[in-house]
Amino acid sequence: MRLIVFGATEVGYMIAGRLCQEHDITLVDESERLPEKFNALDVRHVTGSGTDISTLENADEGKARLFIACSQNDEANIVACWTIKKISDIETVCFVSRGDIYNNLVSDVQHRYHTRYDIDNVIWPEQLLTEDIFRIILVPEALDVEYFDGGRTKLFEYRVKEDSPLCNMRVMDCDFPDNVIIVGITHDSSLSIPRGQTMIRLDDKVVFMGTGQALDLLAVQLSKKKNKIDSAVIIGGGNVGFFLARQMEQSGIRAKIIDHDEKRCAFLAMNLGKSLVLQGDGTDIELLEEEAVGQQDVVICVTNNDEKNLLCSLLAKKLGAQRIITRTSNERNGDLFERVGVDVVVSPRESAMKELLNLMEVRDEDILAFVAGGQGEVLRIEVPETFPDTQVMDLRLPEQAIIGAIKRGRAVLIPNGQTTVCAGDTLKVFTHTESTDSIQDVFKI
Repeated sequence: MRLIVFGATEVGYMIAGRLCQEHDITLVDESERLPEKFNALDVRHVTGSGTDISTLENADEGKARLFIACSQNDEANIVACWTIKKISDIETVCFVSRGDIYNNLVSDVQHRYHTRYDIDNVIWPEQLLTEDIFRIILVPEALDVEYFDGGRTKLFEYRVKEDSPLCNMRVMDCDFPDNVIIVGITHDSSLSIPRGQTMIRLDDKVVFMGTGQALDLLAVQLSKKKNKIDSAVIIGGGNVGFFLARQMEQSGIRAKIIDHDEKRCAFLAMNLGKSLVLQGDGTDIELLEEEAVGQQDVVICVTNNDEKNLLCSLLAKKLGAQRIITRTSNERNGDLFERVGVDVVVSPRESAMKELLNLMEVRDEDILAFVAGGQGEVLRIEVPETFPDTQVMDLRLPEQAIIGAIKRGRAVLIPNGQTTVCAGDTLKVFTHTESTDSIQDVFKI
C-alpha cells in the first residue's frame, strides 16, 4: 500500500518505522533534512507543507491510498486532510491533541453535512489511552484487554507471578473454565503459540481468548484479590486523569486524583462530581501515606513526565500498592518500568498506533487487534461459502497461528481440534505477525 505521512514528528517516526518494510511511504515535512533517526528508514521525503497543493501533488504521484496527518499542529493536520481530498480520492487519518477539536470533528453535527472533503478518521491518542487503561482496570491482573463481537468474545493478557496457579504448569494440565483457551505466551520478550506440552514460567505473559463470561470467570480465578475494583488513585490530572476519573464515577469506583497545579485542581473539582481532588505532588511520600495510596485497589500514574511517573510508581509500590498502571511517552522505557515493579505500562502513542493499524485494511484479512507489543495480531477471517466443512486439526494453518473463536450466526464457539469450521463462519485467528500472509491462503478455494 502507498501511504503519505505528513509530519516528521515522534508519531510520524513511529508510523514510518512500523510500516516502511511492508508499505511504500512518502513523508511530507517542511524541513529540508529529516531528523537523523529517519535516515535508517526506507521512506521517500518530499519537502514542503502538507497544506500546500503542489507539495501534495508531488507526494501523491504514485496514487497513495492513505494520508496520515500527524504534525504537531492540529489545525495544520485538519487543513492537510481537507487539501489532499481536493486532488485525490484518498482515505484520511487526522491526529489531534485537543479535546475540543476532536469533539468538533466527530460530533453528530458534523455528520449532518457530509461532503467529499470530510476527514475519514480522527485519532486522539489520549482518548484512546484512557479507553485502554479503563478496560485493563475492569479486569483484575490484566495487562491488556480487547473486546470483540460487542464483548461476547474477549482477549485477556496476564502476567504470571510467583503465586499464580499457572506458574510452572503445562498448558495441558491447566484447569480453565469452559470456553477459554491460551492462544499465545510471551517468554523472554518473544511471543509464540503454545502447545499442550508448553510450560508456563514465572513472568511469562499469557494471552487468553474466550467468551466474555468465561474470561470474567477466569479473571476471578486468577486474581488473589476481590474481583471488583472499588477504589483508585490517579496521579496526574491532565486529560487522561480527568477522563479516567469521570469514567470511574460512572462505574461506581471511588477515585482520588492528585495534581500539583492549583488551577487544574479547581477545574477538576468543578467538573467531577464524586472524585476527591487533591492538590499536591505525587512524589510526596507523606501525602501518599496520608491518603492511604498503598491500600487502594489500583494506582494509575498518568502525568506527562515519564521520570515522575516512574518515581510515583516506585513510591506507591513501597507503600504496598498491589497494582500499578503507569504511562510512558517513550515506548523504550516499557521494559525498564516493568523490571522495577510496574504491573502495566501504557503509552498514548502505542494506543494510537494500534488504532491506526486497526483502521488499515492492508490485507484480505481484517486486523482486529495488535497484542504483545505488536508481535501478535488478531485477524478476522470470513470463511467462503464454497469452503468444505473441515475440522480445526485438519486445517493447514501456519505453525504460529491458532483459531481463538468462531462466530456462527449469533453463537460464539471457542474451538478445539475436533471443532468443525463451516462455510460462512467468521474466525478470530491469533497469529504471530510474521505468519499473517499465509493464513488467507488456507481458506481460498
